[in-house]
Amino acid sequence: MKQVLFILMATLAISCNQIYPKVDNGNNHELVVEEVIQTSGYTYLRFTDNGTEQWLATTVMDAKVGEKYYYEKSMVMENFHSKELKRDFKTILFVERLATEPISSDEKNKPVAPGSAKAKAEKMDVVIEKSKDDITVANLYSNKETYANKLVLIKGKVVKYSPGIMNKNWIHIQDGTESEGNYDLTVTTLSEFKVGDIVTLEGKVALNKDFGYGYKYDVLLEDAVAK
Repeated sequence: MKQVLFILMATLAISCNQIYPKVDNGNNHELVVEEVIQTSGYTYLRFTDNGTEQWLATTVMDAKVGEKYYYEKSMVMENFHSKELKRDFKTILFVERLATEPISSDEKNKPVAPGSAKAKAEKMDVVIEKSKDDITVANLYSNKETYANKLVLIKGKVVKYSPGIMNKNWIHIQDGTESEGNYDLTVTTLSEFKVGDIVTLEGKVALNKDFGYGYKYDVLLEDAVAK
């Protein structure tokens, strides 16, 4: 499976009329963060490389000024326009993975994917009034084998939203219930939402989904539609 971010970059390259962005498959590069800009789908980092200011973009992550990261593969795009930031970058690197240690060949420092177990959103204080047809997050996790490959209806609050990953939007929902520490459900959808929305969704329950590159889920609600 190709790295998810590179698929997204190919799409961006076409939209920017840069059909063949430059690809760097070199060794480890080291950077120290000098500025962080967060958007709904990407984290932009400014750093200095050999005395020259550089920008890179990667999937949303919690980065802070002064932190050190390493990256290996990247795509270099010129004259890139960010619609969300309403800003032009003369040159920007789209990086497929960042790590806190030099990246080894066995990929022990894989990035955390939006929605994967390690990227679980912080537990929120949520109270949801449900209908008789809705199941709860706790019920779904505690009876996941029963619901596997079935359509379910669930209502919750959007606590995290990551658009445009693998041609889908990825959201986290919570409803105030919990089962053995599981209170956060990851959902893929083509619908657009914003954090704070109360949504009722119908989708198919998938178990033990592993897309590679850190995208692994014990329970995932796929291709959900709003009801």
